[in-house]
Amino acid sequence: MTATLMAPDVVDRPAHRDGNVLRWLAAYTSSMVGDSVYYIALSWAAVQAGSPTQAGLVMAASALPRAVLMLGGGVIADRFGPHRVVIGSDVVRCAAVLAVAVLLFLTSPGLWPLAALALVFGAVDAVFVPAVGALPARVTSRDQLARVQGMRGLGIRFASVVGGPLGGLGVALGGSAAAFGLAGLLIAVSVPLLVSVRIREVPADDRTAEARGTAWSDLTAGLRYIRGHRVLAPLMLAIALGDLGFVGPLNIGLTLLADERGWGAAGMGWMLAGFGVGAGAASLLLTVRGRLPHAGWVAACTIIAGSVAIGALARAPGIVVAVGTALLVGLLAGLSGAMCGALLQTQADPAYLGRVTAVASLVSLGLAPLSMPLSAAAIGVWGTGPVFVVSAVVCGLGGVVALCVPDLRRAELPKQP
Repeated sequence: MTATLMAPDVVDRPAHRDGNVLRWLAAYTSSMVGDSVYYIALSWAAVQAGSPTQAGLVMAASALPRAVLMLGGGVIADRFGPHRVVIGSDVVRCAAVLAVAVLLFLTSPGLWPLAALALVFGAVDAVFVPAVGALPARVTSRDQLARVQGMRGLGIRFASVVGGPLGGLGVALGGSAAAFGLAGLLIAVSVPLLVSVRIREVPADDRTAEARGTAWSDLTAGLRYIRGHRVLAPLMLAIALGDLGFVGPLNIGLTLLADERGWGAAGMGWMLAGFGVGAGAASLLLTVRGRLPHAGWVAACTIIAGSVAIGALARAPGIVVAVGTALLVGLLAGLSGAMCGALLQTQADPAYLGRVTAVASLVSLGLAPLSMPLSAAAIGVWGTGPVFVVSAVVCGLGGVVALCVPDLRRAELPKQP
């Protein structure tokens, strides 16, 4: 037994009081803050080095390798263990970001190093994201996974609030090189914390069975496992529909809505803040409660209610109502996302969790962003109202799927002792 295995006499504690989980959360949050700073640094450096169109291409360069390689990343996470993969991914990301920071400090290399960095980041993300999703099941007990989802959500909200100002401060004080350096250091902080995290391994029989196959057979086995699972298969469809209907209105629709109504950038900022507060409240609720009963039913109903709120957002008569509606959207989306994430964590066999996370992440990070340009083009033709309504219908179909499939509707999270 290696040093990373959890000793059998360790007493399980609630996740928010477990030092092992808290070290994982600190590592995850530091890495996410570093990511936020990195994207600020990359966008600023790209704008300074090229035209707006070129900068946009640099910013989008991560998407292709991330989408193409995501399923393979799930296989890697399950084969080598999510703990090793997350550590290795953070080391590579840190080294790449710091190398570009040094290059920018010494010279003005133009766009190519930035594009190369974006491609490397996207390729590493394809491995990092499935491993991050699979790691909580190795860090805590099964009955604490819902609470960990809430804690992870709080970490994401913290990173989104803190990362932007930190990145802006880095650019203001030392330019893109300083901001890249700060991002690399924040990612580096996560590595020793992750090394110190104790890991629960999957049963030896599962690992031996997985190791006998090729990478391709592992991938097809994972897809067959999802397709044949009575909860995971419909849950993937519900997540896909929910994300396809949600991502466009939130990411590009709010900007166009604020412009159409004359609320300006400040109005858009207030709506985003309202969404963030609502999503943070949902994560805090799950962190404190640890478990919500009737998880499948709650996920279905919050997806449907959230879709109604999305449709209502375009009909808001003023900025105050719009901010309140955005807060409601954030709360409902936060609850539905946390419930879906917790069900993925608890329903999937840990030996398949990397591949399960990869499929779910491929929908969210690979397919759903395609709705953004479509939403923008449709709003340009028909306006925000009809497009938000169509998006709400697509999102609501995810909830309908969850309600119509009995095994998913009746799915429960593990009870805490």
